[in-house]
Amino acid sequence: MDLREQATRTEPRLEHAVMDGVATVVIANPAKRNAMTADMWQALPVLLEELAADPGVRVLVLTGAGDTFCAGADIASLRDTGGRPQALAVQAEEALAAFPRPTLAAVRGYCVGGGSQLAAACDMRFAEEGTSFGVTPAKLGIVYPSSSTRRLVTLVGPAAAKFLLFSGELIGTERALRTGLVDEILPEGGLEGRVHAFARVLASRSQLTQAAAKEFADGREDRDAYWSRQARDSGDTAEGVAAFLERRTPRFTWTPGSAGAAPASG
Repeated sequence: MDLREQATRTEPRLEHAVMDGVATVVIANPAKRNAMTADMWQALPVLLEELAADPGVRVLVLTGAGDTFCAGADIASLRDTGGRPQALAVQAEEALAAFPRPTLAAVRGYCVGGGSQLAAACDMRFAEEGTSFGVTPAKLGIVYPSSSTRRLVTLVGPAAAKFLLFSGELIGTERALRTGLVDEILPEGGLEGRVHAFARVLASRSQLTQAAAKEFADGREDRDAYWSRQARDSGDTAEGVAAFLERRTPRFTWTPGSAGAAPASG
């Protein structure tokens, strides 16, 4: 039984496993289409911090148990008028966006509300044909967070973001692909194989390149000198060139915890 199937037999929780450099996190709340409870929102940043500290983790895959990704926040939790569930959701989303390794969302079934927030916070999104996407705060009278709105606009552009936010309507995979909400669409039965094959490709590449590219793509414009120094001192560039010329697989050694490597937020 794989991790995703195993998670269908649990109470609301986050399952995870690490294999061959790939950490897989499974959203599991089978009774409610994997809706995120307050406890699950709160647990996600803690889990991500643990995985980020694990030098064996080179890529993270986020998916849902069973036949769906995540139907959003558990609506019952939104009766908390103090705003705690919304605040926890934003914290979880930001922790996912800040994860220092490449992150992939493997999406099927429903990816709605808070589920879309989590998918958007990943670096790339792969979806099975027939998946439905929706950003639904307008159906509940909820103000979508500014950070989440900016992230959505960056992905799909202002017009498409407004369509999703104003209407709360669901869209299919073809429209999601056209707008940039999804990077690839896979036929039924092809999602897991493609995601894990691509994750293994990423795990084989230079973490130095990936970490720098992630910062620059996310808008850090003050780190050129830092990353130039890391590239010079790491030896990864020399190894990559040598491996290319010798027609062999490179053995990159730089990791976020390498000597001289500062935290990404530094």
